[in-house]
Amino acid sequence: MKRSEHVQRAWRALHAHQAKTRDTPIRERFATDPTRFARFSLRLDDLLFDYSKNRTTETTLGRLHDLADAVDLATEIRRMFDGAAINVTEDRPAFHVALRNRSERTMKVDGTDVMPQVREVLRRMGDFVARVHDGRWRGYTGRRVTDVVNIGIGGSNLGPSMASEALRPYWIDGLRPHYVANVDGAHLASTLADLDPATTLFCVASKTFTTQETLTNAQSARAWLVGGLGGHLAAVAQHFVALSRNAHEVEAFGIDPCNRFELWDWVGGRYSLWSAIGLSVALVIGMDNFQAMLSGAHDIDEHFRTTPWERNIPVTMALLGVWYTNFWGATSHVVLPYDQRLHRLPAYLQQADMESNGKSVGRDGRRVTHSTGPIVWGEPGTNSQHAFFQLLHQGTHLIPADFITFVEPHHTLAGHHTLLVANCLAQSEALMRGLSEDDVRTGLRAAGLDADEAARLAPHRSFDGNRPSNTLIFHRLDPRTLGRILALYEHKIFVQGVVWGINSFDQWGVELGKSLARTLISELEHTPTPGQHDASTNALVQHFRSHTGAPRT
Repeated sequence: MKRSEHVQRAWRALHAHQAKTRDTPIRERFATDPTRFARFSLRLDDLLFDYSKNRTTETTLGRLHDLADAVDLATEIRRMFDGAAINVTEDRPAFHVALRNRSERTMKVDGTDVMPQVREVLRRMGDFVARVHDGRWRGYTGRRVTDVVNIGIGGSNLGPSMASEALRPYWIDGLRPHYVANVDGAHLASTLADLDPATTLFCVASKTFTTQETLTNAQSARAWLVGGLGGHLAAVAQHFVALSRNAHEVEAFGIDPCNRFELWDWVGGRYSLWSAIGLSVALVIGMDNFQAMLSGAHDIDEHFRTTPWERNIPVTMALLGVWYTNFWGATSHVVLPYDQRLHRLPAYLQQADMESNGKSVGRDGRRVTHSTGPIVWGEPGTNSQHAFFQLLHQGTHLIPADFITFVEPHHTLAGHHTLLVANCLAQSEALMRGLSEDDVRTGLRAAGLDADEAARLAPHRSFDGNRPSNTLIFHRLDPRTLGRILALYEHKIFVQGVVWGINSFDQWGVELGKSLARTLISELEHTPTPGQHDASTNALVQHFRSHTGAPRT
C-alpha cells in the first residue's frame, strides 16, 4: 500500500469518528468519567499538561496516533535530529536542535559534526558577556556599557525581545536592553532619544546582513553614534557587534571582524534565538542563565525525540491542533499566558507558526487540498478577558485555546497571584462547561425577575460551552522553563507541518512584497515609470508624491 493510501485511510477514519462523537459535549464526558483528567493529562518534571478539556476520547487519540504513523512522523523526527535536508526548497537542514544540544551526541551536517562550531560560538559569547559585565569591554570614550540595542527584524527581533521581557527578574543590574525592528524611523528615534552614545552597544542581528529594514536602522544608528562621539568612525568598533554569517558585508559596514558572531545556513531565522542571535538576551540575563534556557529546550528535545506518542507532549499538542483544524473547521488558535512577563509570547508564536505552516503547496510541489496553519494570536490574561473573551465564549467561531500559568510568581504582592490563577482556571472551565438557558432562567427568577423577563434575557446570558482548551502549568517562569515552553511549540509546529505534508522551514511568501518595495522606493523618490504597476498602486504613488513631494532619503 502506498504511503498516501495509509494517510487517506487515517484521514477517513478521523472524519468518521468526528461525525460519530461530535454531538457529545466535553462536560458530559467529565460527568460520566471521573478518571478523565488522569487519563488526559501528562507530566514532565514540574510541567502539568492538561488536555482533558478537549473534544476527544481515547479513540480520538488512537486515530490521531494512527495518522502520525501514516505520515511516518517517527522517521521525520529522526531526520531532523540527524541533520537531514528537511527544508526541501532550500536543500538544507533545519538544525536548531543542535544549538541547544547539551549531550555529548554528535550532530552532523553533510557528515561533519557541527557541535565544535556551536560550542565555540557559545564560548565566544560567554567571553564577550563577561567582558561587558566586568567592565573590560568599554566604549570609545572609556565608559562602561549601560544599554544594549538589538537591531533586527522577524526572528532576529521577536525571539530576543520576547525572551528578555519574559526573564526580566534575571536582568543584570546596570544593563538595559532595547529592541528595534520597524523600519519606521519613529521606532529607532524614540529608542535612541534617551540613550548616551558613549555607553550604548548595538547588536546588529541579520543572518545575511542584507535585510533592508535591519541595515537601514543599523546605518542610522551608526550615524547617530558617530555624530554623538565627535565624528570618529573608529568608535564603531567599540559600539557595534554583528550576529551574522556574512563576514564580507559585516566588515564593509565597518564592524570589526573580531566582533562578528557566527551563524549558519542551517539555522532558520524564527528558530535562531538559541544561536548568537540571542546575544542581547545573554548580555542582559547573564551567560549562565542563557545556557539554562538552552538546557530547558534540550530537555524538551529529548522528550520529543524519545517518548511514545501517547506520552509525548508536543506531539499531543500538534495532533489536537490537526484535529480541530482539519476535522472541526477551526481556523485560529489562541495562546493565553497568565503571566504579564510573557506578553510577547503570542506574537513570537504567531511568527513561528504562521511563517512556518502558512503554506498552500506541499513538499511535493502540489497544492494541498486540506487546511494548514491556523491563525495564531493571543494576549496575557487577565487583560485578554476584558478584550476578546466575549468572542471565545459566545462567538460563532470555534477557537481552541492554550492557557499557560505558573505555581509561583516572582513578585510578593499579596493576593495578586491567587486571583490571577483563579481567573486562568475559571476561564478554561467556563469555556468547557458553558451555561444553559434553563440555568440562566432559574438564576434570574431567583434574583426576582418575572418569568417573561427571565425568558427574554436567558438567550443573551447563556453559553454553549464545549470550547476546547489545554492548560500548561509550570512551577516558575525562569530561564530553563522559558526554553521548555518555546521548544514545546517549535516541535508542535514541526509535527503539524509533517502531517500536512508541507515545508515548515521556508518563507517564500514574504519575498514578492520585498521585491516590489525595492522598486517603489525609487518610484517614490523619483519619477514613476509608466505602466510599472497596476492602476491602484500607480495612483497611490502619485497621491503620496503630490502631497509630500519626493521625500528626502
